[in-house]
Amino acid sequence: MFLASVTEFRVSSVASPVSLPVTVDADSDHELMIAVRAGEIRRLGELFERYHKPLYGFFVRLTNQPSASEDLVQIVFYRILKYRHTYRDEGKFSAWIYHLARKVAADHFRKHARTPTPADPTDFHDQPDQDPAPDTQAGTADDLALMRRALARVSHEHREVLVLARLQHLNHQEIARLLDCSVGAVKVRAHRALKELREVYFKIRKEQAA
Repeated sequence: MFLASVTEFRVSSVASPVSLPVTVDADSDHELMIAVRAGEIRRLGELFERYHKPLYGFFVRLTNQPSASEDLVQIVFYRILKYRHTYRDEGKFSAWIYHLARKVAADHFRKHARTPTPADPTDFHDQPDQDPAPDTQAGTADDLALMRRALARVSHEHREVLVLARLQHLNHQEIARLLDCSVGAVKVRAHRALKELREVYFKIRKEQAA
């Protein structure tokens, strides 16, 4: 049941295909950011459309504060504009933007001088990539709600790795660059994070059954 819940919780795009309109010659994230860096500020709007929901999901799952997460997204894009000259041609935009997002989150925690607090699982109802197609569901809605509660209870360090890897779909190399550590260290941390998530998951189930 736990493994089925984890599989459904991270929701593969392959498992839930969506029909999308065909876009001809759409600029890549990298090309858009190069344009923004060169002074085409209006192109930042296109990046906002692409990354607003993923970033909001990142912040709300990391902080468990839905009301503050929208503000944090806005801060990220303000910093993109402010520090656009630091973006490098060889860089990968998704890694760069999550690097900024982690700094924004760290500033938020430091400002409020407290660790994230668990959120009501119903706060996750409007997050991207959360609900699989009905025909691909491997567990019940209760299982998913339980998984989200478990995620809210794991340590901040482990929650960050889980969010980046399982929900934002960054690979180990990208996470290693973000966390400034080796790929091996990321794999160890991810393994420990999943172990803690599993322990918390079954602990909550036991509490509910009592």
